[in-house]
Amino acid sequence: MFKIYFLILLINTFSLSTLVNATPSIKIIDGDTIVLNSEKIRFYGIDTPEIKQTCTDNNGQSYSCGIKATLELKKIIGSRKVSCIKKTKDRYKRSISICYVDGNDINSLMVKKGWALAYRKYSKKYVKDEFIAKSNKAGMWSGDFIAPWKWRRMKNKKVR
Repeated sequence: MFKIYFLILLINTFSLSTLVNATPSIKIIDGDTIVLNSEKIRFYGIDTPEIKQTCTDNNGQSYSCGIKATLELKKIIGSRKVSCIKKTKDRYKRSISICYVDGNDINSLMVKKGWALAYRKYSKKYVKDEFIAKSNKAGMWSGDFIAPWKWRRMKNKKVR
């Protein structure tokens, strides 16, 4: 009898721990990078401003567009479950992925809302979404900005 009780207890404990670990943990790094279940993921086909990057709004005022992009991603995800489809890995060993929340392509939403650009160097998938954002003067498109890849290049030249 004791063996049966112990076996039932062991099975229940294992099932409970499996259930607890099934809940994905997510950390938002910036507008196009997350950590999902300890895997670092960079969003495929888009590029968002860096955390320290500033842009200019339609009134000529400088603002932290990198932080705004990160906040927009947090708003899109909220407390909902995120799933990702890995396309490849980059030189930093990050998974390059298309991620979804409630069946919606997060990468696409970031571009349509104007807080990410289509990263044409790697994909043309989000070019139409960028056109929509630009036409609607959404997000960064309401003012002036430097494309994130150009901003990083300029910043790296200053450091050297």
